[in-house]
Parts: sequence; structure tokens; C-alpha cells
Amino acid sequence: MSLPVMSFLRLTASGLSHSLTWMQARRNRHGFTGWRSGFVAILMMACVFSSASAIAAESPQVKTGHSIASLITASDTADASAPLHIALRLQLQNGWHTYWQNPGDAGDPPTITINADGALQGSTQIIHWPVPQRIPDSSLMSYAYTGDVILPLVLPLQTADQKSDKINIKAHANWLVCEHVCVPEEADLALTLNKGSPTPSAQAPLFEQTSQHMAVPSPYTATFSSNGILQLTGKDLNPTSVSDAWFMPEQQGKIAEAAEQKSTIRNGSVTLHLKPTADFSALRFLAGIVVLKDKAGTERALQINATHSALTDTPENTLAASPSFIQQMLFAFIGGIILNLMPCVFPILAMKALAITRLSHAAKREQILSASCYAVGVIGSFTLLGAIMMAARLTGAATGWGFQFQSPLFVGMVCWLLFAMALNLLGVFSFSAVSISSAPHTRHSLWNDVLTGVLAVVVASPCTAPFMGVAIAGALSGPPIAGLTVFAALGLGLALPYLLIAAYPSCARMLPRPGAWMVYLRQFLAFPLLASCVWLLWVATLEGGASIVVLLGSGMVLLGLAAWVYGLAQTHQNTLSDRKRFALHGLALLALLGALSMLPILRQQTAAPSSVQGMSLPEGVEAFSATKLQTLHASKKNVFVDMTAAWCITCLVNERVALDVPEVREAFKTQNVTLLRGDWTTHDAAITAFLRQHGRDGVPFYLFIPANGTPVTLPQVLTPGLVMKTISSAH
Repeated sequence: MSLPVMSFLRLTASGLSHSLTWMQARRNRHGFTGWRSGFVAILMMACVFSSASAIAAESPQVKTGHSIASLITASDTADASAPLHIALRLQLQNGWHTYWQNPGDAGDPPTITINADGALQGSTQIIHWPVPQRIPDSSLMSYAYTGDVILPLVLPLQTADQKSDKINIKAHANWLVCEHVCVPEEADLALTLNKGSPTPSAQAPLFEQTSQHMAVPSPYTATFSSNGILQLTGKDLNPTSVSDAWFMPEQQGKIAEAAEQKSTIRNGSVTLHLKPTADFSALRFLAGIVVLKDKAGTERALQINATHSALTDTPENTLAASPSFIQQMLFAFIGGIILNLMPCVFPILAMKALAITRLSHAAKREQILSASCYAVGVIGSFTLLGAIMMAARLTGAATGWGFQFQSPLFVGMVCWLLFAMALNLLGVFSFSAVSISSAPHTRHSLWNDVLTGVLAVVVASPCTAPFMGVAIAGALSGPPIAGLTVFAALGLGLALPYLLIAAYPSCARMLPRPGAWMVYLRQFLAFPLLASCVWLLWVATLEGGASIVVLLGSGMVLLGLAAWVYGLAQTHQNTLSDRKRFALHGLALLALLGALSMLPILRQQTAAPSSVQGMSLPEGVEAFSATKLQTLHASKKNVFVDMTAAWCITCLVNERVALDVPEVREAFKTQNVTLLRGDWTTHDAAITAFLRQHGRDGVPFYLFIPANGTPVTLPQVLTPGLVMKTISSAH
């Protein structure tokens, strides 16, 4: 309540006391007539009191479920000479909080729209945010406010109705409050001010207190690097003046909010090691608040707008911020070896095994050349794929490992390629680049080995094996040269078995001798490829809708026609005239071009189906969202997060073998564990950010978050016993 209004009330109360004394005297002399006059005076004073109380610097309070909302102003009056300082006031229940402009890992910031009319008019929606608190909760971090929250705004005013002397202010506010659960709340607020020279209101001290919690412009130079090194430089920065520091970005999803921010404090600089997300590398400016804390516990909040600089990193900083380069190389190499056992690459490795058998009694030089070309195809493809991902991130795209399988166009092209290879293995046509001839003495094509290595990488890339997640995340967030070297190590691990067989003749001599059985084995290997086509057709349907079946099916028919006609020309090439052979080749080419003409249409297919509409969720499994995860964890529920994709065979195998089985589902129910499943079949920025927050760039990813305790990251190959042992450890 404003000071002028309080003075008015004191005068009114004094007048009312005198009136009552006067009325008592009148009653003694004139009876009822005196009482009637006195009653009229009381009514007049009540009307004046009501009018005065309606013109105040705080609106009537609105009580919602967990807060009390009102609109307050710093002055009792206003004019067009200066903007009006106004604020949304939220008095929150004990234990509840609302959010900053960047809520952190989950939540939503308050919003308010304010409009003024009458003598003056104006509008605003821009909140000037005080410095929030950091509220960690297991693997999540929130930036929030508690208690009596003042969110100030500046309302510009200009003259409107010159005949009026009242300013009517109305506002609509929305905010989210959270404790164990999160509840959205809203209110319509209104107050009226007199037009006049601004005078401080009774609420002015609240504005003054809030101003003490606003970040001030940083006096220091702020720079950051693409791998998450943020540095402040200034003469008075040293271990004596700063004992700790942390950063809160204005934009959500740019760093892993809950990750530790290791600080390095030296004379003249403060360096923070942030954990960047997929979107971080595209930033050229990084805005937010850096809080510096001295040894006495006093905190300074500085508003920064850091500029990008490649010179911020030092070898020491890089080593502290991420796993060592040697460790990443080792993880990638081991992951590549294990990738040979993943179901994604079984069809390709079976074909390679057939080629190894054919070469088992060939010359040593031919064996080494074949193995080397296969390794070149594998290593080169992995390196190229890593370079494409790095380039995509530099342009601002939020990509993850296996991102190419999120495109219906790419999935369709791989489906057609495998279909063509199956026809080749069945003997419909012969193509030396991918054909494996049954003739023991046919000259081996080195292009066959190179393209087989390329194909192995294409189908294997979404099947991230154990140890690969950390290596890939480190490769994508580190310097480009080091990252490409890690991808090359991954390819070397995948190619290693074939290289060992070629390098040691004793291994090759243990293989069976070539013979007629190779013809039947070659034809048999076509059927795993056809099964892969069925799987890819299902994936493409989830990504592009049912209409994509017609496009891919029509393309396969045309490819089959092209292969058959081309095979006829090859079979009868010695008996056909040049004119007929040319006609058959032309017809085959025409059918092939007909299939390729569908590629632009495939490219236009959008990933319209959501995760709920795509991969079906079994009973008892809920769709993942960051808000849902926070709500469950705040409610003290155990949560198991399963990040999957339709194109990830390892994910699907884990679900069928270790997650969606009766004994595990019963264990989830008994241990009160909620299973959240995130579908990354198509691009999902929220899932990409969640993966990056936990140091991963692809699926599968499994995280168990107990109600009370430290989150547990599970390996990428699951067993029912491992899952049940992990969730039972929470009790």
C-alpha cells in the first residue's frame, strides 16, 4: 500500500472519529434526524475510502494452487515523461519454485503481457530477469526462483486520453511451479494509477531489493571455444579474489546443464570447462551469467556475451575437459572390433567370409591387397562420415551418430542397394564391383573389397557397440584432426579380423577349399540381404508414412527389371548382335533411371509421425520427454530411460530380449520403476540434447535414475539379469 494512501486513511479515520462524537451529540439533541445525517456521512466516507483503495500500487492478489500473484508498481502515479517500473510478484509456497528465462533441463519460464490504457497507454512483455538459483536434482539441473519472487518489467507510456486522469493497467500471466510435481498456473491482474509526477510507492523497496539481485555487465573480456572452454580475463581475477565460479547460459540446450563445470583460476583469468551439446559448435556468441564467488562466500553475478575464439584452449584445459585422446582411440578401436559381432553387419560379414574363403589359397600378395582395400573402404567411410557430422554441426545442425538413417531418402537408397546386391548373389546379373564369383580362378576385383568395406560401414553405423559411445562423443566435441583420427581407429577395429587373416597365412589355410558349395552359399546369402530390405522398408514407413511403401516398392520392381534385362545381355553376350545387346542395355538403363527418378520424391518425405505414432509403445511404457522425466523424479519415482530407434537393430534386440520380457516387466512393477522410451527414429532435438548431456551421440542408450541415489548408465548390450540387478540396487 502506498504512503499517500496510508496518510489518507489516517486522515479519514480521524475524521470518522470526530463524526461519531458529533453524531452522539446530535442524537442527544435531535434524536433520529441526527442519526440519519451521520449515516449519510459514513456512506460518503466509505465511498471515498473505496475509491482511494482502488488506486494503489499493488493489484488485488490472486491466490492460485501454490502461489499468490499480484501486479506491483514502483510509484503511485505515472506520466509520459518516464516509463513505469512494474513487476509480477509471485509469493510461492514453501518448497515450490518457478523458473528463469532458461529453465535448465526441464520446465518453462513465466510469461506476462501487460497493457495500459486511459490517460496513458503502453504495453510490454519483456521481463528483466534477476539472477536465479541453481537447483540440482540427480542428473537434472534447474535455474529457478523460490519464496517471494519479483519479476520486473519496464512499461513505456505515452499520452492517450487527455480528458482522463486515470491509468488502467491489465496483465495476464502464466507460470509453472514445481515441487514433487509441476503445476501450470495463471492469473489476470489489474490495477489503476493516477496520472501525475511519479512518487515512490510502498512497494518501491521490493524493486530496490530485486535490483540487488540483477547481474551487472561484466568488466572482463569473455571468450569461448567450440569444445566448451569459457574464459574471463582481467587484472583483478586471481585465486584470492575468486574461489569458485559457474555459468548459466541464457539459451536452453547449449550445454549439459547438470554436468560439472570444472574451474581453473589463475592470475588474470578464470576458465570454466563446460560440457557442450550438439548445438554448441554452431554458436558465435555465448550469452549468460557467470557467478564469481570469493573465499568469504560473497557472490558477484556478471552478465557476459562471450565471443568465439579458437585461442582459448590450452593442452591442459583440453585434457581436463574431456577424456584423453589415447583413451578415445582405445575405446574406438575396441568398439570397432566388437562391431563385427553386431547384427547390423551380419549379412556383409557373411559375404566377406565367402570372399576370404575364395582367397584362402590365393597368392599372398593378392590376399594382402584384398584385405588392404577392404580396410581402405571401411576406414575411409568412417572418416568421411565423421567429417560430414562435424561439418553439419558447424552449420548449426543438431546431428547424432546414425543421423543418416533418420532420412527416408537415405534409408530407401540403402534398401535398394541391398536389394540389388541380393539379385547379384542370386545370379540375376553380374557386377564385378559387388559380385563374388563362384569360379575359383576368376581374377579378383579390388573394387569389390573397397565397396564391400563402404557398405559394411553404411549398415553398421547405427549399431553402436559397447565402448563406442564415449569415443564418438569425444571425437565429435574435440579438435577436428583428433576427431577424424578417432573415427579412423573405429574403422581399423572393424577391418582388423580380415587384416589378420590376410597377414597370417596359417589362419587362411584353416579355411575350407573353394568348390561348388560356394555357389549355393552365395545364393543363400541373398536372403539375409532381402530380410534387411524388409526391415529398412519398415523403418522408412515409420519415418515417411505409408505412402513411402509404394515409392520404394515401385523402385525395387524397376531395379529388378533392370537387373534381369542386364543379366540377359550378359548371359547371351556371345550370341546376340551388337544391336540387340545395345537395346537390352538401353532398356536396363531406362528401368534404372526410372527408379532413380523417385529419389526427389523420397527426399520430400517428411518425418511426420511422432515417436508415439512411430514405434508402438508396449503397455506400461511411456513416451520420453524431459518434463515427464523431471516430474517423475520429483515425485520420488524410479525411472528407467530407454533411448532407441527403429533403424538400430541392437536397440530392437535389447528390447525383445532384455526389456519387453515378462520377468523384467514384473521387476519394473515390483520395484516401482517407470520405463520411459525415447524414439530417435526421426530427428528429435530433445532426445539429441538428452544424449549429449550424458556424453552420447547415438543409440542405444540406457539410464537408470533411482528416486534417491546416483544415476546408473547401463552398457549398450543388455541381459534380463543385468537390468533386474540394476533396478534392484535402488532398494
